[in-house]
Amino acid sequence: MAHSRAFTALLLGLAVLVLPATPARAVGETTFRNPLLGDGADPWLQYYNGNYYLATTTWSSQMMMRKSPTLAGLSTATPVVIWSDTTASRCCNFWAPEFHRLNGPNGYRWYFMFTAGTGGNFDNQHLVVLESAGDDPMGPYAFKSEPQGTGWNIDGSYLQVNGSLYLLSSAFEGSNQNMWIAKMSNPWTTSGTKVLLSNPTYSWETQGAPVNEGPVVLQRGGKTFLIYSASFCGTPDYKLGMLTLTGSDPLSLSSWKKSANPVFQRSDANGVYGPGHNGFFTSPDGTQSWIVYHANSAANQGCSRTRSTRAQAFTWNSDGTPSFGTPVPLGTSLAVPSGERSPITTAVRGAAYKLVSRSANKCMGVSGGASGDGASAVLASCSSAATGWVLDPTADGYYRLVNSSTGKSLDAVNCGTADGTRVGQWSWLGNACQQWMPVATSEGWFRLQNRNSGKVLDVANCASADGSAVNLWSGLGNTCQEWQLQPVGPVAIVNVSSGKVLDVANCGTADGTRVNQWSWLGNNCQRWNFTPTGDGYFQLSPVSNAGSCLLIEGASTANSARTVTGSCSGTHSQWRIEPLADGTARLIARHSGKALEVSGCSLAEGGTVQQYSWLDNTCQRFHLRPY
Repeated sequence: MAHSRAFTALLLGLAVLVLPATPARAVGETTFRNPLLGDGADPWLQYYNGNYYLATTTWSSQMMMRKSPTLAGLSTATPVVIWSDTTASRCCNFWAPEFHRLNGPNGYRWYFMFTAGTGGNFDNQHLVVLESAGDDPMGPYAFKSEPQGTGWNIDGSYLQVNGSLYLLSSAFEGSNQNMWIAKMSNPWTTSGTKVLLSNPTYSWETQGAPVNEGPVVLQRGGKTFLIYSASFCGTPDYKLGMLTLTGSDPLSLSSWKKSANPVFQRSDANGVYGPGHNGFFTSPDGTQSWIVYHANSAANQGCSRTRSTRAQAFTWNSDGTPSFGTPVPLGTSLAVPSGERSPITTAVRGAAYKLVSRSANKCMGVSGGASGDGASAVLASCSSAATGWVLDPTADGYYRLVNSSTGKSLDAVNCGTADGTRVGQWSWLGNACQQWMPVATSEGWFRLQNRNSGKVLDVANCASADGSAVNLWSGLGNTCQEWQLQPVGPVAIVNVSSGKVLDVANCGTADGTRVNQWSWLGNNCQRWNFTPTGDGYFQLSPVSNAGSCLLIEGASTANSARTVTGSCSGTHSQWRIEPLADGTARLIARHSGKALEVSGCSLAEGGTVQQYSWLDNTCQRFHLRPY
């Protein structure tokens, strides 16, 4: 993301979260087209446990993540804020995100590193590191450090080699913007002084300004390459260069060999200019290597929001070096990554729900708890194995229901459409027969409608015994086709706009203690259990004070009435949860019918959580996150 420190002619201020328009059909397609994201500078993309995850520069105080089971679906996936900050020294101008799954002091966690600074200019841009609460790239995240201090340093990344971890970055030395390396004692702490890794010496590295930045590691077959961006990003000659680790000590400049020529650059014939600031990911089946990068479509578009996110596969030369080829034109139909449409069984990340039958008061599970393809969906005790289902958005308006025990998706067997079609589990195939839409029927109850047939989950013959079949049937409007989505807790309740969680202020236990939003601290005042009331609603209790509930102060029905904790009595302490088509959810207070929201879409620590009439904005949308 390069930039002279005086480079200020860019948009500042808060980014506006815009929900996608009616999404295109992304699931099941065999090809996709670039761009993946129109305003998508400095992209970082990973495939993990059945989903692609994408983050890019936002220029704002909010860092966003997009998630989809298909590469094409990233273009329609709802942007979710995983971090926001109002701390003056690191509040603004978020650039160049990367997220890496590393084995840290707390086990495997995601470390989200990005560049942040102060408002009004770019003179104080520096690295920030966050750590995920669990093993989910979507967080929630906690602040860990500014590993190189608050002096100007950008474009952080990690190198793991010979059992050691290193921090890569870019910073000025005189008029040169160089790359640097430092050893780390953990994913957020350097244990030594940074040393020079590379400076711009070739003419192709000095177009517009002498720049080496955006270092990214690529490893294969025991070889380590470092791909970096060269020249000023405001020129069409921004491009990629390569270092190869030839020695044993990454901290020694002599251990690295720089390629004399760029490895990826503009293509006038294809209308691609300034391709750079890249990342790498592997196809779902592990057989293909892919590059993600940003580029412009005109030579004069510069270093701002015209840069779009693009991806394409690359190959390897006989000597073991990467061959990135030429950036392809926008609009070219490219085959989706290998394995995207193949059977996939994996532990999809996200909150699990019990699907509780209204007529039987039992949960939908898998017959015998079997793990194989084709095992039937049946009623079971809600304490039984294989009754948890992750509601995972497909980024095109539907959900897949992935069993949290087996990793298999709920499936209309053989894509049947007749009444009585058997429903079971199957490896994810990416088809419409495995996609479902929760449709509200009455307060807190839903039909689960199949995308392919339009028919709904039905308890056969309205039975109630364990093992009773759950099939497809035309809508009959009865309780045998109604289900409650009961969250399996405890969970963090994360606001879509701020990335902050519902927090009991100061971990207070007195009735009337405020519930506000706060960054993730990992304590029990931010962990919530959902207890069903038996009529489609839930009481929400913090783990820190299980005898209290989230409620509206004074049982008020007015807009802006605040949330507090108190006695779990009365309808003002009851909530229904409603999954929405964009993969988010809203929480509705029973007594008032109003939605939980963060007042004014505040990003601040301690921002007010209240009720308000439904406005259909991101301040009123939430995610449940396990940790």
